[in-house]
Amino acid sequence: MLTPRHQALLMTLAGMTVGVAVFGAVLVINGGNPFTAHDTPSGIVNSHPPSGTPTRTDGLQADSLQYVVQNFGSSNDPVSAEVPTGWKSAQAGTRPKFLDPTGVWQIRFDTRGSKQTPDELVANRERSIDEHDLKVLSRDGGTLIYTYTDRTRGPRMGLSRWISLDGGKSSAVEITVGGRPQDEAGLRAILQHATDTIKLPVAPGDNRPN
Repeated sequence: MLTPRHQALLMTLAGMTVGVAVFGAVLVINGGNPFTAHDTPSGIVNSHPPSGTPTRTDGLQADSLQYVVQNFGSSNDPVSAEVPTGWKSAQAGTRPKFLDPTGVWQIRFDTRGSKQTPDELVANRERSIDEHDLKVLSRDGGTLIYTYTDRTRGPRMGLSRWISLDGGKSSAVEITVGGRPQDEAGLRAILQHATDTIKLPVAPGDNRPN
């Protein structure tokens, strides 16, 4: 006959056996992981990329841009214009260039001016571009818009504008922006913003090249 003490011991062992069996069943159901999707253990973070992070297939959107003033030119002929925030200077002086951190987009200026008209410079630039699959989309208003295929970076788009301060008789500055065809909306916005914000010195003499 089992004593009360032996009976209590047998009941305890039976309970432990049932507990082990239930835990094993849970492991089988959950594929060997005792933690379900809703029971992540403390210290483990489910990491997901931010939903707003752009990919290389996204186009540059005008409403995503913010701008900051950049100064360039020379000490005798200082120039300033607003370019997208975060773009870094890759070249200074009278022909500065600013690149976004990824190197996909850029804007550059040529502040040396020219005695040629904007329309003449548009025609000259069109003839001088030596790129594969060149396609001119527009050449109106002193602005050349074109696409081509870069052998390294693939399809590209360029927008070059020449600004006149004397009614179109000559050109004071060139602004060019570059990116991909899907960036057209953003590139147009950058070009227009630079056009609207550029500040040029009033030179006493005319020392522009032909």
